Amino acid sequence: MDIRRALPGDAVALTRIAFAAKRHWGYPEAWIRQWKESLTITPEFIQDSEVYSAVVGEETVAFYALTGTGQRRDLEHLWVSPAWIGSGVGRLLFEHATRTATSLGANTLEIEADPNAEGFYLRMGARRIGENVYEMDGQERVLPLMAWC
Repeated sequence: MDIRRALPGDAVALTRIAFAAKRHWGYPEAWIRQWKESLTITPEFIQDSEVYSAVVGEETVAFYALTGTGQRRDLEHLWVSPAWIGSGVGRLLFEHATRTATSLGANTLEIEADPNAEGFYLRMGARRIGENVYEMDGQERVLPLMAWC
């Protein structure tokens, strides 16, 4: 597996991974449609952000994106293709993301995590610092707010 800087031409493949990974958790299709904008990775986003892909052979299997400036960066995306969940790719990408953030001068990486990913981030050394609450179709949805320092 290689981790490389994503290119604007990778936008379709990265978007496909984000949608597949979100669907992996069994969310209703109506929710997936509501998340369309946040799950869609554009060429401009790739060009303007720190986006890295995990590639096996010719296949992109996962990616992450960092946003923000200064000492605090946000892990905006970290998605793994469902076939690769549990393979260690996510761990390798997260470690790469922390090294990249540190090299950019950050000492804190903040993550608004999907509830299904909280355990992963805790295992990676992040801690829960709060939560964000949203409403989805009349249901309260609590997203852990986490930080890696």
